[in-house]
Amino acid sequence: MARALINLPKTAKAGAVIEIKTLISHPMETGYRPGPDGRLIPRNIITDFVCTYEGEEVFRAELSSASAANPYLTFTTVATKTGTLRFTWTGDHGFSQTEEVAITVG
Repeated sequence: MARALINLPKTAKAGAVIEIKTLISHPMETGYRPGPDGRLIPRNIITDFVCTYEGEEVFRAELSSASAANPYLTFTTVATKTGTLRFTWTGDHGFSQTEEVAITVG
């Protein structure tokens, strides 16, 4: 399992723009590196990231092998209501990880 770090305010005023920072630690392989037996190690990267806010998509990124092994993403959204932000990373070999963070809007 990968380790995800998410940084965003716990509270915000309605209508405020909030900054969200995410980082996920993942054992990346480009698919171009030979293993001990000389065969190429299969590609293993995170290919997609999606953030939803109370079920509505607010940010999406498609990642490639040119991305960092531990993708760091920063983006903003508008705090509209108290709720949950859901962060989902997906990748090769069935990799999927979801994290949720609550925000209180007042």
